[in-house]
Amino acid sequence: MTENDSPADRAFRAEVRDWLEANLSGEFAHARGLGGPGREHEAFEERLAWERHMAAAGWTCVGWPEEYGGRGATVEQQVIFHEEYALADGPARVNHIGENLLGPTIIAFGTDEQRARFLPPIVAVEELWCQGYSEPGAGSDLANVQTRAELRGGHWAVDGQKVWTSLALESDWCFVVCRTEPGSARHRGLSYLLVPMKQDGVDIRPIVQLTGTSEFNEVFFDGARTDAGNIVGAPGDGWKIAMATLGFERGVATLGQQVGFRREFEGVAELARRTGAIDDPLLRDRLTRSYMGLEIMRLNAVRTMAGIAAGAPGPESSISKLVWSTWHRELGELAMDVLGAAGLVADGAPYDLNDWQRLFLFSRSDTIYAGSNEIQRNIIAERVLGLPREPAASREARR
Repeated sequence: MTENDSPADRAFRAEVRDWLEANLSGEFAHARGLGGPGREHEAFEERLAWERHMAAAGWTCVGWPEEYGGRGATVEQQVIFHEEYALADGPARVNHIGENLLGPTIIAFGTDEQRARFLPPIVAVEELWCQGYSEPGAGSDLANVQTRAELRGGHWAVDGQKVWTSLALESDWCFVVCRTEPGSARHRGLSYLLVPMKQDGVDIRPIVQLTGTSEFNEVFFDGARTDAGNIVGAPGDGWKIAMATLGFERGVATLGQQVGFRREFEGVAELARRTGAIDDPLLRDRLTRSYMGLEIMRLNAVRTMAGIAAGAPGPESSISKLVWSTWHRELGELAMDVLGAAGLVADGAPYDLNDWQRLFLFSRSDTIYAGSNEIQRNIIAERVLGLPREPAASREARR
């Protein structure tokens, strides 16, 4: 809300708004509204070009410290940037994982050499990143990671499989949680490695989703190599650093994600007005609750960001994941109810989905990936509220 902005923030808001208005035109006018969950295949090269254009003007990594190529924007200014980006209908960002997950992790835990090597290409959108966490037997139970790495002379050799790796085909690098201590189990013996993707020993296989698209992938490492210095923290620190990365993902990154969420909500509301569905009091109530949820999600992200500004995020960030994933899944269900019977029929053969059908299908995954809702509730109960741990038998039964 602009009326709550300080004079400095009002000036920053005007700067962001004017730049977006001037630049999301001409060559990039068609990029407005492109991409997003279930639509990452959409105009990828055009969105990449747009983001590099942003980088050249100093509008990537705005919350990073200036010494690392950012603008040193305050929490309030980062909120303003994402609000204005949403209002301008900016395209979904292709550098999200590098800018919002890996970059802050390197800033917090990396060496000076790692910061010098990896941060500038993220700021310039010259290298794209993906996340190597989940495995077939280690999804929500991430501590069950079996991918292993062995230090051989001046490099690590990585063997194993990752799954649900977003945008792996487009990525240059992957941050990989793997087991580097033979015989270790659970949280012990894990390390956080930075692994180049364009090499022999890395095999990427797209996973066709309910939407018919393939944002997610399987990644197989078979003797893949990375330099010995490409480990963040010490060997065995992987769990701590991986959890910090998830905290960053659920803070600043959530605001970037909400660019698409707000656009989707406004689209559903307009659809309800156009079809007359808004006259149904139950649907109107659900739209109102959805809008309120969007605002609550924004405020919760701001609260999480304040914690990040004071240091590495804590388990409270699990609240953000629980809130946004549930909200987004419910928005997909609401969109289908607004469409009514028409939502059951594809736009064309063989499987041409409209935006609302794609939203409904893709958002089913939101409460599962990046930490399922059940796991987030356990984290909140045990680490935030201090409640007794769930019995081990119950945990084992759910795996």
